[in-house]
Amino acid sequence: MRIGIVILPDQRWSVAASRWQRAEEFGFDHAWTYDHLGWRDLVDGPWFDAVPTLTAAAGVTSRIRLGTYVASPNFRHPVHFAREITALDDISGGRLLLGLGAGGIGFDSAVLGEPELTPGKRVDRFTEFLDLLGTILTNPATTHRGTFYTAIDARSIPGPVQQPRPPFVVAANGPRALRLAARHGDGWVTTGPQAVDDLDSWWRQVAEIAGRFSEAMAAAGRAPDAIPRYLNLDSAPLYSMTSVDAFTDAIGRAAGLGFTDAITHWPRASSWYAGDEKVLESVAEVLPTLRGN
Repeated sequence: MRIGIVILPDQRWSVAASRWQRAEEFGFDHAWTYDHLGWRDLVDGPWFDAVPTLTAAAGVTSRIRLGTYVASPNFRHPVHFAREITALDDISGGRLLLGLGAGGIGFDSAVLGEPELTPGKRVDRFTEFLDLLGTILTNPATTHRGTFYTAIDARSIPGPVQQPRPPFVVAANGPRALRLAARHGDGWVTTGPQAVDDLDSWWRQVAEIAGRFSEAMAAAGRAPDAIPRYLNLDSAPLYSMTSVDAFTDAIGRAAGLGFTDAITHWPRASSWYAGDEKVLESVAEVLPTLRGN
């Protein structure tokens, strides 16, 4: 079991830099930040972009893998994003993980004044986004005319450090997105079911989603364990950093369902993921043991 942590981009770098350094020192395997223009009720507070944040994080760390959680077509275009990815992968020495999702409704889409897409159209757009992004990253020049995107002789030189490209960790819960993750993913990440108040019910539904992903992998002609499986622990009704016992229990359950990777969140002073950094420090002490689950 590999264990990662999300550090929200809601603090100035004078504060945030030490968090990324400590994440590596604590022994986490990967660290992520949200890729949004604004997020939920934090939209009126401080918020910083994911790409420069990860670039800066690469400069103050040396081992830990760094990822977007998750980038989406809501405001990313494959041509420009491919250039950012190439730079990030180079600066980090090949430590980049690309969490990618279809994008939801909310501030990220509304702020650009674009009409709201139906869930089906968002998956259609995401399908083209994944295809084009992967093509650009693995070819020196790409021309594409599609439903949602156009690229004219888009360049990708020198290409990423990781070959053929950085891993696509595809976010998926629903049937079509799960099929996309099975076909395109170098990893799969799920938040599990939404708006479930009972912890045991949440874990039962996570097991069902994991089973559907195995079916999607088989339909795509891939072995069920061919790629890593990531679980966002903090979509559950109980925040994983509530206590060491809560975190240990969540890791054990995730491992029991076949997840190879689990993701928690850095404790915040209030609101989302409110918690105590002392719990995080205590969790860090038991990380070597938890990896054996």
